[in-house]
Amino acid sequence: MDIKPIRSASDYKSSLERLALIFDSEIGTHESDEADILGLMIDEYEKKHYPIDAPDPIEAIKIRMEEMQLKQLDLVDAIGGKSRVSEILNRKKAYA
Repeated sequence: MDIKPIRSASDYKSSLERLALIFDSEIGTHESDEADILGLMIDEYEKKHYPIDAPDPIEAIKIRMEEMQLKQLDLVDAIGGKSRVSEILNRKKAYA
């Protein structure tokens, strides 16, 4: 096992390629241990160099509504009142 820190895009690419080769290694083997360590290092590198912002909450609600084929009326019991749901989804009022 020859693991080095991921310091560059080239190191990152090499680490991803190595992880792809050993990903399905049998648990308890040197390759499995290496895969665990590489996975952690890759995760840290990605968090630093490719951060993902939290989604906009209203957009997340709208996407989930579309996925579940819900209409604004379906949220009335959870939020309270048709106009309140409309105001929140149109960003005219904050949900408290």
